[in-house]
Amino acid sequence: MPEITWLLLTYKVPPDPSSKRIALWRKLKGLGAVYLQNGVCLLPKTDRHVRRLKMLENEILENNGSCVILETVALDNTQQERVVTRFKADRDDAYEEIIDKCDDFEAEVAKEITARHLTFAELEENEVDLKKLQGWLRRIEALDFYGAPRAEEARQRVARCEIVLDDYANRVFNAHDENN
Repeated sequence: MPEITWLLLTYKVPPDPSSKRIALWRKLKGLGAVYLQNGVCLLPKTDRHVRRLKMLENEILENNGSCVILETVALDNTQQERVVTRFKADRDDAYEEIIDKCDDFEAEVAKEITARHLTFAELEENEVDLKKLQGWLRRIEALDFYGAPRAEEARQRVARCEIVLDDYANRVFNAHDENN
């Protein structure tokens, strides 16, 4: 495996107000950071991540905190693989959530079909839910730096939800054609 360069951020922020600490954590997780321990996280070194961490550094300092940003590599391939495995596990957790939501989506559409709720309002509501799933998948894929194992399954499940919605849409249109 080729050597990977990471950005290591260590930071300490005042415990109060906790909302600022939580907001910082959310921003770092939103970038795809993996926490090694409290206040210590890693991101792959990219220009975007350098810029974002520098912006977060300013935010931390403005909130009376302290931080250090370092460029680092793993000591050996075993250490590097451990870190990559952590990144993949975090993304797999997110993909698992999408897969669960796909189960919910499919069950909801099946319920509407069984109950003969073949209305344009229901179709529109389900389209909104599908758009949310698609957007969520894109956001996770953008943070999947090392190809998490469950990525393909999540893509296939969202694609299946698209098929389920198309089938439901056809049923709605057919039901309304029959009524006219």
